[in-house]
Amino acid sequence: MANPLSSLSRAQVESLVRDSLRRHSGGRFAAEGPNPLIVNSSARHCHLTPEAVETLFGKGHTLTPKKWLYQKDQFAAEEAVTLIGPRSRVISNLRILGPCRNLNQVELASTDAISLGFKIPVRNSGDIEGTPGCMLMGPAGFLEMPNGVIRAAPHVHMAPEDAQFYGVENKSFMKLRVGGEVGVTFDRIFVRVDPSFKLEVHIDTDEANACGLGPDTPCELIK
Repeated sequence: MANPLSSLSRAQVESLVRDSLRRHSGGRFAAEGPNPLIVNSSARHCHLTPEAVETLFGKGHTLTPKKWLYQKDQFAAEEAVTLIGPRSRVISNLRILGPCRNLNQVELASTDAISLGFKIPVRNSGDIEGTPGCMLMGPAGFLEMPNGVIRAAPHVHMAPEDAQFYGVENKSFMKLRVGGEVGVTFDRIFVRVDPSFKLEVHIDTDEANACGLGPDTPCELIK
């Protein structure tokens, strides 16, 4: 009698094994992939072009790294700006993340947007068409953004070997199961795959607070 698993790929067999373990362990099983899973809360911040940095901080100014982030070459800058929203409501010390990008984008949590008077859509980074704009103020000037204010969609960065392990592709979706006292499952975690990425999920501060995310909170990615 033919082995029913013989026609399946290794990744498919591993996926079946993980699913079986999860069912028999009551959900306590966490898959051990090639890289450790990190889940981080992403506070409000902005990404700027080199031209925008010069407008806000002066001709020739470049961003100064203050804290290196988990992803390679990514950092929180020393520089910060003031965001001016509808009806002149403001957020001071909005952190800039570097290095510079080819577009200007502000990422806020829902409660930030409500306090500013914004109605912002959930978007993947870079998808800013049709989004609201705002004014940014720096020590050297003002930058008027016609669009680019978003609530970032929950997403996961992963390398190709992680994508193979989990059986997913770039721009697909996964689930994130968060354990603890107020366990939550996020159903639409957008997948980004690149050889330079480390395995890391980003959710915003509202989402992290809702699921009680902490340093010891058990988390699991599910296809």
